[in-house]
Amino acid sequence: MSNALRGRRRAASAIRNTSLAALSMACVIGLGTNASEARSQKSWRNAQASISSGHSFSGVASYYGNESGNSTASGQRFNQNAMTAAHRTLPFGTRLKVTHGSRSVVVTVNDRGPFIRGRVLDLSKGAAHAIGLTGRGVGRVVAEVQ
Repeated sequence: MSNALRGRRRAASAIRNTSLAALSMACVIGLGTNASEARSQKSWRNAQASISSGHSFSGVASYYGNESGNSTASGQRFNQNAMTAAHRTLPFGTRLKVTHGSRSVVVTVNDRGPFIRGRVLDLSKGAAHAIGLTGRGVGRVVAEVQ
């Protein structure tokens, strides 16, 4: 093989290596930025936004009660008969007036959830029973911050 051919191959190899290194660096930098943005936008664990009284939202709620005695995300022991609820982002201790049909109950947010798409609240079994939600297990509710 001639020296000229070897020189051209080395140059081509150097260009490929440089291009691959630059592309790899761009991917790492790009992914790092997007990953941190995604973490900050989707993190429900650190969501402690304050919410003013009178704010309301509606959607589908479900209930849970088999976890009685386990710790909630707030550190309290879960009591299935208490008037409590789980919400993805509302601060712990937020009181909500939850209405289903013509029945209402005031609950305190002490857990995180629900983790099923399309649901806005997980009520304790006691709260769900108070508004008549235990028959079907899920139902449309309106929640108002107290």
